Amino acid sequence: MSTTLRAAVSVAMLVGFYVLGLLQLALVGWLLYEIWSHMHGAGAAKLSWLLLAAVGAVVAGLWQALRAKPDEPSGMLISPEQAPQLWATVRELAASAGTRAPDEIRLVPMVNAAVSEDARLLGLLGGTRRLYLGMPLLQTFTMDQLRAVLGHELGHYSGSHTRLGAITYRGRLAMHETLSRVGRYNVFGWVFKGYGRLFRLVSNAVGRRQEFEADEVAVRVAGADAAVGVMRELPVVATAWNFYFGRYINGGVELGFAPDDVFGGFGQLHAARTEELAGLRDMEPDHETSVWDTHPALGERITAMRALPPVQHAADRRPAAILLPRLDEAGRALQAEVFDFGDRTVLPWPEFTAASITAAQQRGADRIFRSAARLLGVPDAGLAEILDLTAAGKLGKLAAEFFPDATRKEAALAFADPMDDLITLAAIRSGVAGYQHSWSAPARLVGRDGEPVDYSGIAALAVVPETVEEARHRLGVLGIKVDAARVVESRATAGGSDVIGALANVRVDGQETDLIILDNGLVLVPAPKGTDDGEKRLKAMLAGSDPATLAQIYRYLPYEEITAARIVKPVPISAEVDLHDGSTVRIKARWTGDELGKSQDALEKILIHLNERADR
Repeated sequence: MSTTLRAAVSVAMLVGFYVLGLLQLALVGWLLYEIWSHMHGAGAAKLSWLLLAAVGAVVAGLWQALRAKPDEPSGMLISPEQAPQLWATVRELAASAGTRAPDEIRLVPMVNAAVSEDARLLGLLGGTRRLYLGMPLLQTFTMDQLRAVLGHELGHYSGSHTRLGAITYRGRLAMHETLSRVGRYNVFGWVFKGYGRLFRLVSNAVGRRQEFEADEVAVRVAGADAAVGVMRELPVVATAWNFYFGRYINGGVELGFAPDDVFGGFGQLHAARTEELAGLRDMEPDHETSVWDTHPALGERITAMRALPPVQHAADRRPAAILLPRLDEAGRALQAEVFDFGDRTVLPWPEFTAASITAAQQRGADRIFRSAARLLGVPDAGLAEILDLTAAGKLGKLAAEFFPDATRKEAALAFADPMDDLITLAAIRSGVAGYQHSWSAPARLVGRDGEPVDYSGIAALAVVPETVEEARHRLGVLGIKVDAARVVESRATAGGSDVIGALANVRVDGQETDLIILDNGLVLVPAPKGTDDGEKRLKAMLAGSDPATLAQIYRYLPYEEITAARIVKPVPISAEVDLHDGSTVRIKARWTGDELGKSQDALEKILIHLNERADR
C-alpha cells in the first residue's frame, strides 16, 4: 500500500469518527424537536436532559481530541559532537536504507528504539525526524545487533511509516477520549465502541505489515543473523531490565531512597547474571499473533527474516557501547533528565541497598511492635518488650495475631522467624551487622568483618520462656543492644500496599464514600452523592495517586486496628467493623454503586478473615 493510500485510509477513518459525532448531534437535535413538539413540562425536560447528557459525553471526548497535541519529545539529546561514531553509523545505515537520516538522536530509558517524524500535509510532506535509542541497548548489545536495530527503525523512514504518526495519534486519542467518557449504558457510545474496534483492527494490521517491511531493511543493512539475534536478545534484556527495577530499585525508591547511578547499575547486573540470561536465550519465541497485536509475534518475524535472500555481512561483535564515549557519564546525565526522585535520599549502590533493606525490615518490625504496644497498653514498644512477653509466657498471645491457624503455643514457637528479623534489626541498629550489596546474588547479612552472620539460633531461644535469658546473654556478648530495635512508625501507614479493589458510593457511617480496598487496610474517600461515573472516578483516583498517598490524605483503617468484623448482609455487602479504640465503623454498599472487578467479593473475603482472626 502506497504512502498516499495509507494516508487516505487513516484520514478517512478519522474523518468518519467525527462524522459519526455530527450525525449523532443531528439525531439528538431532531429528537429534541420531536419531544418538544409533542410533549411539555417535566416529562419533556427529563427526556431532553437524558439525551443531552448522553451525547454530551461524546462531544466532550471529540473536542478534547481536536484540541490535543502530541507530547513534547522525550529523552536526552545526543549531538554529533558528543557521539561522532554513533551519528556516522546512523547516517551510513540511512544511506543503505535509501532514506534521510534523523535530525535528532535522543537517549531514552527503555529497552527499545523508535522513530518519529513531524510530518505535514496529512503525512505527504516530511518534517523533523527523531531517533529514540534505549540506553540499555547501548549497554548490552553488540555492534551487529545495534546496527540491525537502527536499520529496522530507519526502515520505518524509508517506508514513510512515520509520516502518519500525528494522524494515528489524533485518531487513537479521539477514540480514547470519547470512549472513556461514555458509560456502559450510553447508547450513543455503543456506535463509537464498534467503530473504535474497527479502527484498531485496521491500524494494527497496517502496523504489523510495516514491522515486516522494516525487518527487511534490518536484514539488508545488518544481515539475517544480526536481525534474528535482536529478536532473541530483546526479550532477554527486557527481562533483565524489569528484574533490575523490581529487585533492586523499586523497593528502595518506595521507602524514600534512590540510587546514584541507575544505568550504571543495570550494566553491572547484566554483566554479573550471565548464566541466568543464557538460560533465557534458550527459550523459544512466541509464534502466535493476535489481530489485536500492534507487532507480529517474534517467532513469525524470525521466520520471515530467515526466508529473505541472504546478505553477506562481516561479523562485528564489539560492544555497542563504543559508539557513545564516556557512557557512564551519559547514563548519569540521562538519569538526571528522565528520573525525578524528588526529595529521596540519593546514595551509592552499596549504601542504597543496605538502607533499603533495613528500612523494609523496620517497616515489618513496626507492625509487630505496634501490636505488642496494644497488647501491653503502652504508647510504644520494641524488642525489649517482646522479650519480656516471652519471659512472662505471653508471647503466644501476640504471635497468634500473625499465625492465626496455630494454637498460642504453636504460634509462639513459629514466631522464631519474625524474632530473627527483629534481632537482625537490633544488630544493624547496634552497628554490629549490615547488608552487603551484590549484583550476582541477593544481598547478604554480614558482620563487621564482612563474614555472614546468622541469628536464627538466638531467635529460637528467644521465643521460649525457659531460654529467653540465655538469648539476652548471647545478644549482649555480641554487642547487640535490644533497646536499639524500637518502633519508628507508631501509627500504621499504607506504605508498600497494593490495591485489591475499589467500591464507589459506599455509605460509611452514613456518609457517601469511595472505598479503596488495600491488602493492609481500607481508605475512605469522600464521594459525591450521585452514583454516575463512579467507575471512572475510581480509575482516575488510582491512576493519579499511589495507595500510600491516598491513605495520608483520607481516613485510613488498617486491618491491624480491627478487632472484629461482622457481615450484616452479603449482597450488596453491608458490614460492621470494631476497632481497638472501641468505635464501630458501618459499611453499606449500594445496588447502583460501581466497583472495579469483583471488589465486593474481595471485601467479603477480607472481612471473613478478620472475623476468624478475632475469634482465635
